[in-house]
Amino acid sequence: MNLVELTEYLVKNLVKEPENVSVSLEENDKEKIITVLVSKDDIGSVIGRGGKVANSLRNIVQASAYINKLGRVRVNIDTK
Repeated sequence: MNLVELTEYLVKNLVKEPENVSVSLEENDKEKIITVLVSKDDIGSVIGRGGKVANSLRNIVQASAYINKLGRVRVNIDTK
Protein backbone atom coordinates (compact mmCIF):
# COMPACT_ATOMS: atom_id res chain seq x y z
CA MET A 1 0.00 0.00 0.00
CA ASN A 2 1.44 3.36 -0.98
CA LEU A 3 1.29 6.49 1.16
CA VAL A 4 -1.70 8.04 -0.61
CA GLU A 5 -3.75 4.84 -0.29
CA LEU A 6 -2.78 4.50 3.38
CA THR A 7 -3.72 8.11 4.15
CA GLU A 8 -6.99 7.86 2.24
CA TYR A 9 -7.92 4.62 4.03
CA LEU A 10 -7.24 6.10 7.47
CA VAL A 11 -9.08 9.37 6.83
CA LYS A 12 -12.12 7.74 5.20
CA ASN A 13 -12.57 5.61 8.32
CA LEU A 14 -12.59 8.72 10.52
CA VAL A 15 -15.20 10.83 8.72
CA LYS A 16 -18.97 10.71 8.28
CA GLU A 17 -18.81 11.56 4.56
CA PRO A 18 -16.03 9.37 3.08
CA GLU A 19 -17.10 10.19 -0.48
CA ASN A 20 -15.96 13.79 0.10
CA VAL A 21 -12.39 12.83 1.03
CA SER A 22 -9.69 13.74 -1.47
CA VAL A 23 -6.01 12.85 -1.05
CA SER A 24 -3.27 14.05 -3.40
CA LEU A 25 0.51 13.80 -3.50
CA GLU A 26 3.05 16.42 -4.56
CA GLU A 27 6.77 15.73 -4.67
CA ASN A 28 9.71 18.08 -4.68
CA ASP A 29 13.44 17.57 -4.18
CA LYS A 30 13.32 17.45 -0.38
CA GLU A 31 9.99 15.88 0.57
CA LYS A 32 6.62 14.48 -0.38
CA ILE A 33 3.55 16.52 0.53
CA ILE A 34 0.25 14.69 1.01
CA THR A 35 -2.77 17.00 0.96
CA VAL A 36 -5.99 15.74 2.53
CA LEU A 37 -9.23 17.57 1.74
CA VAL A 38 -12.38 16.81 3.74
CA SER A 39 -15.78 18.47 4.09
CA LYS A 40 -16.21 21.25 6.64
CA ASP A 41 -18.40 19.01 8.80
CA ASP A 42 -15.65 16.37 9.08
CA ILE A 43 -12.60 18.56 9.74
CA GLY A 44 -13.05 18.27 13.50
CA SER A 45 -13.04 14.47 13.32
CA VAL A 46 -9.80 14.45 11.35
CA ILE A 47 -7.98 17.00 13.51
CA GLY A 48 -9.32 15.82 16.86
CA ARG A 49 -9.19 17.48 20.25
CA GLY A 50 -5.94 19.38 20.52
CA GLY A 51 -4.79 17.96 17.18
CA LYS A 52 -4.24 14.47 18.60
CA VAL A 53 -5.89 12.61 15.71
CA ALA A 54 -4.04 14.68 13.10
CA ASN A 55 -0.71 14.08 14.85
CA SER A 56 -1.40 10.35 15.05
CA LEU A 57 -2.29 10.26 11.36
CA ARG A 58 0.95 12.09 10.52
CA ASN A 59 2.97 9.70 12.70
CA ILE A 60 1.51 6.62 10.99
CA VAL A 61 2.16 7.99 7.49
CA GLN A 62 5.68 9.13 8.39
CA ALA A 63 6.47 5.76 9.99
CA SER A 64 5.30 3.96 6.85
CA ALA A 65 7.48 6.24 4.72
CA TYR A 66 10.47 5.57 6.99
CA ILE A 67 9.98 1.79 6.93
CA ASN A 68 9.70 1.82 3.12
CA LYS A 69 12.63 4.28 2.76
CA LEU A 70 10.55 6.90 0.94
CA GLY A 71 12.11 9.98 2.54
CA ARG A 72 10.44 12.89 4.31
CA VAL A 73 6.67 13.19 4.19
CA ARG A 74 4.44 16.03 5.28
CA VAL A 75 0.64 15.71 5.67
CA ASN A 76 -1.54 18.81 5.24
CA ILE A 77 -5.21 18.67 6.23
CA ASP A 78 -7.72 21.20 4.88
CA THR A 79 -11.38 21.61 3.91
CA LYS A 80 -12.85 21.68 0.43
